[in-house]
Amino acid sequence: MAKKICILALITILFSLSSPWIDPAVASLPNGNRQKDPYAILRNSLPIDQKELRELQNKLEDTSDDLRGSRWSAINKATSRSQFLVSNRKNQILNSIPEENKEQADNLLSNLKAELDELGQISNEKNKASFLQVRRKSLKTIDDLESLLITNNFPYNIPSEYDNLPRLLGRANVEIKTSKGNMNAIIDGYNAPLTAGTFIDLSLKGFYDGLPINRAEEFFILQTGDPQGEAIGYIDPANNELRRVPLEIRTPNAEETLYGQTFEEVGLYTEIPVLPFATLGTLGWAHSDTDLNDGSSQFFFFLYEAELNPAGRNLIDGRNAAFGYVIEGSEILNKLGVDDKIIEIKVLSGSENLKLKA
Repeated sequence: MAKKICILALITILFSLSSPWIDPAVASLPNGNRQKDPYAILRNSLPIDQKELRELQNKLEDTSDDLRGSRWSAINKATSRSQFLVSNRKNQILNSIPEENKEQADNLLSNLKAELDELGQISNEKNKASFLQVRRKSLKTIDDLESLLITNNFPYNIPSEYDNLPRLLGRANVEIKTSKGNMNAIIDGYNAPLTAGTFIDLSLKGFYDGLPINRAEEFFILQTGDPQGEAIGYIDPANNELRRVPLEIRTPNAEETLYGQTFEEVGLYTEIPVLPFATLGTLGWAHSDTDLNDGSSQFFFFLYEAELNPAGRNLIDGRNAAFGYVIEGSEILNKLGVDDKIIEIKVLSGSENLKLKA
């Protein structure tokens, strides 16, 4: 029975989502992306370039493998290096922070130093549970520091042909209330401004409230956002037309975001998006199998399954836009089905980053 389910799930992956993708290209799959922590993905996707903070972040994140293997000598080394960076590279970090944020950054660095000192003591005691707890706190402090690096100038260009579409010029936090429980998600407008902007705009309008889960594929996706009636998306009352949102994907180190084209169409067969479908609760934007740019309101939750959809080797990366991640309550996704519904999507913070047009 289990074998049959796996085969059916694999077959399902090869079909278009009555709103994600086109037929899969016959090409080698991209290299695996091992990072499956939504917080880490969001940290790495921030549009910043500060080598000391990035090294700090990566040193702490990389202790996960060492913790699983109880390699405490490696953990001690990583912790010591992190302490050195905060103590001896503080000026370099502060110099990269905008002037108006320097005082806050100085306080955060003091907090981080205390947290890393505590982490060093815990690593000497080889207490895994305590190490994870304090490491989580340290990474949150690094999150806050990295956020201070970002100025009010949006870092990427959005083509003028989309000037009439909403855009989220930053991030937002939302609570997704469902008939089986509540989730919390971060919506990333840095790397998917039009997709994220449309989602936040519709959430603020109450568009999703009460809509059913209209598609549930085991081990694969849960989809919602199909309004009642004949329309397949959001009808803009200003012109009585379906609002269309283009496929929108960023790749690492690219100056421009890719619009209206899949990775295969531009020859990026082995690329990993900045926002990959690499964890349970990745939020993806749906489009039909005939038009990459007809996504309007429907979105899906990616049901990450390591064996069937290995991170960096699934068939959605580069064919659909990811625009956020569930960071709390992702276990609810395994309870939802077509008999369930979205009760409400509430924007908790970040609505000030929404612009209704250019």
